[in-house]
Amino acid sequence: MIPNQHPNIQLIHSFFEAYAANDLTSIKNILSDDIEWIIPGRHPLSGVKTGAEEVLNYFKQLNASDFKASPIVMGFNDEFIIDCHLNWSNRTDGENVRGMSCLLWKFKDGKISKVYNFPEDQHMIDAFFNKTYPIIEG
Repeated sequence: MIPNQHPNIQLIHSFFEAYAANDLTSIKNILSDDIEWIIPGRHPLSGVKTGAEEVLNYFKQLNASDFKASPIVMGFNDEFIIDCHLNWSNRTDGENVRGMSCLLWKFKDGKISKVYNFPEDQHMIDAFFNKTYPIIEG
């Protein structure tokens, strides 16, 4: 952490460190209990994830495809942060993805309370996740 850095920026850096380490306990500690994480698209992982447990389950699913993220740039005010980061996967079967995403983060009581995801190429993300997580017909 950089001293005298805005607390919300510190929180986002802590999130990305925990995400890189697949440390779901640390992630849970920085999420509000009633968090909403909005995932756009038409794939099995899209939709609104509500509550810390549902968001953590989403991250477990991302980990299964070895989906990674590394922040590049952030902008902020007292209510929001926007970050742009590189996403990629390292699947052994060669079915990988690489692209940019931006997240708009909102905070409440010193925790992450809402996140909107904006991928660079929604069609590419939909294709990757549809192939990685096929819908099982009942």
